[in-house]
Amino acid sequence: MAGDIIREIRDNYARRSKRYDPWDPWMMRVRAGVEWCAARALLRAGMLPPGERSLLDIGCGVGSSLLFFMQLGYLPKRLSGIDLLEDRVAIARSRLPMEARVEASEASRYGAPSESFDVVFCSMLFSSVLDGRLRQQIADNMWRMVKPGGGVLWYDFTWNNPANPDVRGVPVGEIRRLFPEGCLRHSRVTLAPPIGRPLGRYCPPLYGLVNLLPMMRTHVMAWISKPPDAASR
Repeated sequence: MAGDIIREIRDNYARRSKRYDPWDPWMMRVRAGVEWCAARALLRAGMLPPGERSLLDIGCGVGSSLLFFMQLGYLPKRLSGIDLLEDRVAIARSRLPMEARVEASEASRYGAPSESFDVVFCSMLFSSVLDGRLRQQIADNMWRMVKPGGGVLWYDFTWNNPANPDVRGVPVGEIRRLFPEGCLRHSRVTLAPPIGRPLGRYCPPLYGLVNLLPMMRTHVMAWISKPPDAASR
């Protein structure tokens, strides 16, 4: 059963990823907003400047986020990433320095040592996992790998998309339930795609104005901190 769920997630993600071209003006605006909010969250959490801090990207895709974290100052030798799709892992390896570790793996079973990363990052991961038990298994494994004093950096959407049965939103309350031992701080980001997509492509100035309204944003950037005195599992 678990294998069937993972295969379904892999197939659904491979199909959807073709819709998001990085050169799309809308995607460029989304990415800029996400990166700004991620940098702000890391700065507030004391994870910048990074120094020798380590970071794991769960669902790293072709390595775009890892390249961004390098721009923030994270050392390649302190960066790791995993993804379900082996072809995307191959692309990530070709784009990143050899010191960065990228491999194909399933998030709930990734066997890195406990408390080995200062930051565990996930972007648009949990909304692709429809099974509640698997969601919790992934969250538990992520939390296991976070060092005390570190945290999970989270980006995902909170509302269901009736037009896409392959995904399910993750409300803030569910994020708290997934990481019950963490302290969560979050902000709303990313203009709702049905609105943001046409505005970003055809009316960029209006995109910026509408995006000023928090009620129009459908995604959350969150920092879930692990207490410095947290007991090892």
